[in-house]
Amino acid sequence: MPSQRGSERRRQRCVLLAGIAFLLIALVLAAVLASMLTGSKEEKSPELLRWQGRGTTRNLREIVLGRCYSYLAEGHVELGDRDCLKIWESLKAAFIHKNPCNSTTEDYQPLMELASHPVPCNKSLFWSRTYDLVHLYSKSNRQFLTLEDTFLGYMLDGLSWCGDPSAPGINYESCPKWSECEGSSVSVFWKMASKMFAEAACGVVHVMLNGSIEAGAFRSSSIFGSVEVFNLNPDKVSELRIWLMHDIGGPQSDSCSGHSIMKLRSILEKRNVKITCEDNYRPVQLLQCAHNPDHPDCSFCTSSTEAP
Repeated sequence: MPSQRGSERRRQRCVLLAGIAFLLIALVLAAVLASMLTGSKEEKSPELLRWQGRGTTRNLREIVLGRCYSYLAEGHVELGDRDCLKIWESLKAAFIHKNPCNSTTEDYQPLMELASHPVPCNKSLFWSRTYDLVHLYSKSNRQFLTLEDTFLGYMLDGLSWCGDPSAPGINYESCPKWSECEGSSVSVFWKMASKMFAEAACGVVHVMLNGSIEAGAFRSSSIFGSVEVFNLNPDKVSELRIWLMHDIGGPQSDSCSGHSIMKLRSILEKRNVKITCEDNYRPVQLLQCAHNPDHPDCSFCTSSTEAP
């Protein structure tokens, strides 16, 4: 009898140890599985968040509202009554809680309608790779309006924004660059705004291009070359005048007789739009030299040349 009791105790002990071992193995497997699942989520999340562009501008709401009220306060009677709060809510609805690479023109259509700005004929001024210079000129000469001088462009110029499917719905850390995805929030907006700006242009319109760019003043990949040129209405636009500017002290890589301008001329002539080009348009060149008065390039008495 004692030997039977000893055997029974040993058997129970073995069963208990086996159960404990099984439980430990199960716990380890569960921990490994949980770690794998968590690890996969942690690997995917940064891919969605770590874009190459800067994140949503801090205090975006306050900046947009402030610019809206400021622009309207300048007395733009052509705009009539505009609701800045509705405009902000329309912008926010276009991107908040959304994948930053899946923006569509439908997202921004309500904003375009709320913030549209009629531009008088002969006042539209386009640009490519001349941001600082063209806006310096448009601010000193109120005869012209760039997209960024219009109500819509003024409110969002230089700002960044994109959504995030998770809370709080806005990504303040990073947003996709235009090159990272075609449907990025900012690129879809500016392409749509540029298309609308070009469609509204009428009479004689102007474009300021950079003749110091090695790749050429006119680039088919630019917003001007891919969007605006093809949305000029030949029934409304009588002529496109090119001001081809060279940087003070910079190379003269392109000119009105250069290859890229010939390409632009061909595109517009096929669309029945007259085109003229002027190298270093004097009023703009004088503005450049006002900031570089002692540079040898500014001791000029030469006249700019015009190509018919």
